[in-house]
Amino acid sequence: MPLQETSPQTAFELVSGLEIHVQLNTHTKIFSADSAAFGALPNQNISTVSLALPGALPKLNKEVVAKAVRIGLALNCTINQVNHFDRKNYFYADLPKGYQITQDNQPICVNGFLEIQLADGSKKKIGINRIHLEEDAGKSIHDQDDNYSLVDLNRAGVPLIEIVTEPDIRSSEEASVLLSEIRKLVRHLNVSDGNMEEGSLRCDANISIRPSGTTGFGTRCEVKNLNSMRNVRRAMDFEFSRQVEVITNGGKIIQSTLNFDADSGITSPMRTKEEANDYRYFSDPDLQPVYISDDWLAEIKSLMPLLPNEISEQMMAEFGISKADSALFAEDLDLLTYFNTAKPFVNNKKSLINWLIGPVRAILNEKGINIAGFNIKPVQLAETINLVDDKKITQQIAVQQLLPAVELQEDAKVTDLAQSLNLLISENEDELSAFIDEVLNKYPQQVEAYKKGKKGVLGLFVGDVMKLAKGKADAKKLNGLILEKLK
Repeated sequence: MPLQETSPQTAFELVSGLEIHVQLNTHTKIFSADSAAFGALPNQNISTVSLALPGALPKLNKEVVAKAVRIGLALNCTINQVNHFDRKNYFYADLPKGYQITQDNQPICVNGFLEIQLADGSKKKIGINRIHLEEDAGKSIHDQDDNYSLVDLNRAGVPLIEIVTEPDIRSSEEASVLLSEIRKLVRHLNVSDGNMEEGSLRCDANISIRPSGTTGFGTRCEVKNLNSMRNVRRAMDFEFSRQVEVITNGGKIIQSTLNFDADSGITSPMRTKEEANDYRYFSDPDLQPVYISDDWLAEIKSLMPLLPNEISEQMMAEFGISKADSALFAEDLDLLTYFNTAKPFVNNKKSLINWLIGPVRAILNEKGINIAGFNIKPVQLAETINLVDDKKITQQIAVQQLLPAVELQEDAKVTDLAQSLNLLISENEDELSAFIDEVLNKYPQQVEAYKKGKKGVLGLFVGDVMKLAKGKADAKKLNGLILEKLK
């Protein structure tokens, strides 16, 4: 029996870990009172501290610590209640001090994990080695002048957490799903806006390969500054193929830092990879150790919201909705808040869910806004839904006429507005009976066809009567009245 051939791609296994940099959404920087806002004019949000002028001393922003603890708890980490800052020494134009303040051997969070679900429904637990606090560097700009590089120090000192995973990732899908879940979490916890386009969330991928079935580690290369889920996948797939080709051709992987070109889809060397001793870490003498008391940790824990997976499971159990529908609420805090605000005022909570993921979502998509920009108050939407469920107005008229009218009158009471606009379903059976007679007289041949068994024409009758009633008729009741006339 001939041996089955093994392709180079299947002969090797990808081994990867991510370093995910998350800019925290505090108002001020980590060690100064400078604004941390994105989008200011170049070098506007700076001070003696971010410029590293002689004698300028850092002072820790307490909110940075609280936000790091929140994400650490969400990622099932142990919180180091005593941790300190270190200096990481390297020289670059956008790092004025010549060192970065970070955390080396005593980070704020350690030994966590996050369980992800892949496209085939399988689940995998990815270990979180550590989360550490640090300051961001400034930004070098190389494409605005032919002769000079420019430096913008607005970003220097903006607070970062770096989430370092274990080398548990075995595919580009796992990496992009993990990054997506981290982005959902930081947004959900109000730790960061997670905006990859603005650099609030950036990712470095450490990538190596090893023969399938082995447990050792190969030589790794680090691909820097991946700024989208798609580029994470593309860079990882390319680098895996490149390393497989090098090894199968008898070459050797050189540990290095790589750049990924999104246009060409290939990686290229930036520099040989630094080791920890190259950075000459030592404790920062200007900053005291951080002590997180039991009381403060307990307070942060008590203020933690339910996490997206918990919200999803709770809504599935309570309202019997699908995982996909529950995920819409779990992943959109504004939508969940709107739902919870409207919930006490609506008679049927399942109807509220169906409206939010159906008609309301369609309205939002058409307007190009999210629920936070929806001009209809939760109580007004609840009143509208109650009118529809009570058969006092049709859903079509509610969506097409009543809700637009409510938007124009901020404090309008929905029922009063529906009455004043004459939108409520007619309870006048004599009027409906006259409409039915008019329609049946209009279609004598179809009436005869119905009586001979062609039941499909009933929809024609209902539609024409509804037009005469201007939509203000209960379809179920109308059906009954027409059937009675056709006997």
